[in-house]
Amino acid sequence: MKTKNHNLFDFFLANFPDDPGQTLLTTAAGAQYSYADALDDSGRMARCLSDLGLKAGDRVTVQVEKTPEAVWLYLACLRGGFVFHPLNMDYQFDELVYFVSNAKPSVIVCDPGKQQLFEELVNQSGTAVMTLDANGRGSLIDAIAETPPAFRTRDRAASDTAVLLYSSGTTGVPKGAKLSHGNLVANTRTLIDCWGFSRQDVLLHALPVYHAHGLFVAVGCALMSGAAMRYLPRFDTDEIIRALPDCTVMMGVPTFYTRLLGEKRFDAELCANMRLFISGSAPLLTNTFEEFERRTGHRILERYGMTETSMNTANPLDGERRPGSVGLALPGVELRVVDENDAELPYGEVGHLQVKGPNVFSGYWRMRAESAQEFTNDGFFRTGDLANIAADGYVTIVGRSKDMVISGGLNVYPKEIENLLNELPEIEESAVIGVPHPDFGEAVVAVVTATTSADINEALLIDTLRPRLAGYKLPKRLLAVESLPRNSMGKVQKNVLRETYANIFVNAASEAAPQ
Repeated sequence: MKTKNHNLFDFFLANFPDDPGQTLLTTAAGAQYSYADALDDSGRMARCLSDLGLKAGDRVTVQVEKTPEAVWLYLACLRGGFVFHPLNMDYQFDELVYFVSNAKPSVIVCDPGKQQLFEELVNQSGTAVMTLDANGRGSLIDAIAETPPAFRTRDRAASDTAVLLYSSGTTGVPKGAKLSHGNLVANTRTLIDCWGFSRQDVLLHALPVYHAHGLFVAVGCALMSGAAMRYLPRFDTDEIIRALPDCTVMMGVPTFYTRLLGEKRFDAELCANMRLFISGSAPLLTNTFEEFERRTGHRILERYGMTETSMNTANPLDGERRPGSVGLALPGVELRVVDENDAELPYGEVGHLQVKGPNVFSGYWRMRAESAQEFTNDGFFRTGDLANIAADGYVTIVGRSKDMVISGGLNVYPKEIENLLNELPEIEESAVIGVPHPDFGEAVVAVVTATTSADINEALLIDTLRPRLAGYKLPKRLLAVESLPRNSMGKVQKNVLRETYANIFVNAASEAAPQ
């Protein structure tokens, strides 16, 4: 499609069904919303935000439950040229203070329960705070009740920022990845082609929409192909089983698939209408892949992406879906594995994975120096992942050079939790690691040393952290040791800790299983 305007919304609009009354999404309660609803309500919201004085490039911070209206708000920001800044509902006060002070939004849309908190955070800043609740009601909806739906989508350059997604680094300081309209257009069009999306598809959507997986990959593929969605507020096994017979594609994290396999009702007959299951955001275990195929006849398509790049690789729709591999580089994406000096390594050798392509972000918000360090002189982004690339192009992720933990498909950065633990009077030092977990893929474990004569009460200390951390970041175990293992340079050897506690949850699950 040739166009001078590179606004992502116009690429969505060009692929909407000819009949705008066609269903776009159906909720778990059975409520149906059409493409016309998406067009009209996003137009009203874009006009409302513009009337508040927002200009192209202004940030809109959003911390709301997953509803159809949350999608309309995303589209409204695209149409108005505003930068959409979604936040996980689990973020607590300390986290929100940083995000608001760093992103400097012109408008915040939040759940009514957080309204007072946000108003205190932006006191005297001129930032407007509006509400949107889990039922799709709130002051935002009240404000657009009499607003006409007509709104002319603003022209945007391919390089203009569309979305600001924060991805913490190993320093614990959150970094806002600036994803442009061009990044998202290029990646979404590629995924539609590679995964065969069409207007005949019905996507089973149980992912969160504050995350790249649920928003850019799932919602994006549906909108740019004119498909429909079964739109569930969260993963619920019973709801998934009810919805599967009417769907054709499902996207999920490995946890979704392990939980389905734990259900006797989940079988090939239930999946008879499905053409594709896709997994990402965390490694898919080979035994999950094999058991899923044995049970359903479907081979899960695993892919690999990042907040900063959206999707980089995928196993093929037609061709070998290799267990344990994240597949081949997507069209237009360049991948290489290098040594510590950025010298490319031969096929099969493990090294640092780097990526280049139209999907790759331009840098981090208000962090020019840090952004420059993340790119090589020839324009490759340093992913921080360790991988090898086979001679036939299949990529296998073997670890992370950064100590990130992926629990239930969500990124957890150890330094952030260690900083909080080390503030506690009972704890001398801490090391946070990820270890295998049968449900979450990886679970967060804190290994700590105590201050002199302190009594380490595991449950009490975890409860102390609870109000300050999102639930998925909270350690599943907190283990006290006399000293942390170190190398000759004094650096804590987290690899030793991971080996020591690798089976802590596997053994627990085995002991709990009926004999």
